[in-house]
Amino acid sequence: MRIASDVLKSGDRVEAVILGVNVAERRISLGLKQALGDPWEEVAQRVVPGTAVEGPVVSITNFGAFLKLADGVEGMVHVSEISAEKRINHPRDVLKVGQVVKAQVLAIDKEKRQMRLSMKQLVPSSLDEYIAEHKEGDVVTGRVIQASGKEARVELGEGIQASCRVSGAIAEKREPQSAGADLSALTSMLSARWKGGSAPTSGSQSENLAAGQIRSFRITKLDREAKQISLELG
Repeated sequence: MRIASDVLKSGDRVEAVILGVNVAERRISLGLKQALGDPWEEVAQRVVPGTAVEGPVVSITNFGAFLKLADGVEGMVHVSEISAEKRINHPRDVLKVGQVVKAQVLAIDKEKRQMRLSMKQLVPSSLDEYIAEHKEGDVVTGRVIQASGKEARVELGEGIQASCRVSGAIAEKREPQSAGADLSALTSMLSARWKGGSAPTSGSQSENLAAGQIRSFRITKLDREAKQISLELG
């Protein structure tokens, strides 16, 4: 804790705000920081959601960690916003007081003097990298993981899913294969072909589209903001 002698010495001329007057004790309470203005006013003017900030961890709780962004201004990183790669049970598992970290501003409430931050938003995910490496019109390989009605869900890579509008093909529900050897073979085949852009095309596009199939798809839309990928049968 800082003491008055750390910032002031006898003879200094300073501006202060009167906080209270006690006539009986002939005392006046003054505040120095109040004369400097409201730090949240300045922060709200120069920081908006999406801004990258940096600061030391000043405290850690069970639900998150607080970063000091300026004198009198702290932001909170919820435990769910620390990492996108793994589940964090407690912020202390990866953070410690005094550690300087970078985060992205999610929201600011000037009235409540609260700021929500995210560390994981600044770390590119496998989906971000996939979107950056591809463009609309690319033909890619994917495995159908769900097919129903006029839309199917397709897995393009580990943790990367896309939606596919089914027009010429008929979506067919099929129970996932239970044999461990078959599933393992599917996974190995898909992993080998994800980056190659080629896939087995067992039949024409008008055949039934069912869960478990590995097919060629054409990217029709890449939404970098919403982090969504739309496909059609290639």
